Amino acid sequence: MAVREILVVPDPILKQVSTPVEVVDDALRALMDDMLETMYHAPGIGLAAIQIGVPKQVIVMDLAAKGETPQPRYFVNPKIIWASPESVPYEEGCLSVPEIYDEVERAAQVKIRYLDYHGHEVTELAEGLFSVCIQHEMDHLKGVLFIDYLSRLKRERAVSKVRKLVRVA
Repeated sequence: MAVREILVVPDPILKQVSTPVEVVDDALRALMDDMLETMYHAPGIGLAAIQIGVPKQVIVMDLAAKGETPQPRYFVNPKIIWASPESVPYEEGCLSVPEIYDEVERAAQVKIRYLDYHGHEVTELAEGLFSVCIQHEMDHLKGVLFIDYLSRLKRERAVSKVRKLVRVA
């Protein structure tokens, strides 16, 4: 496993649409292992492959609270097959938009279908933080960042702040 570099705005790669994965094999599992290690190192709770420059429909996530046993999750070719009409506001952040947080409205619940770490198909209902996080990460697969939901002014300020952060580091 290896920690990979996380791309940050305004890197144009983050706007690419990710392609479906053909097969879940050892090479893909190695990518998911690297993604998980990168996410833990950052630290974060979710990471899409495009955030490390790999335009494949792959997401890793771990919503375990600090001090809890890690609960890594893997999502290959995820699809939302149902979304509740109710929405909830949630203050989001993103490893590709460091130190920027703002409120985004998301569906309160979504039913998702995906392949797991071993290539088995899974269908499940996501609620609460899981629902918010999976929608956020699936947006990355479409080239959408959470700041794209903000006003143009807020989005431009966020990108400007990140540029300054990157220059200082």
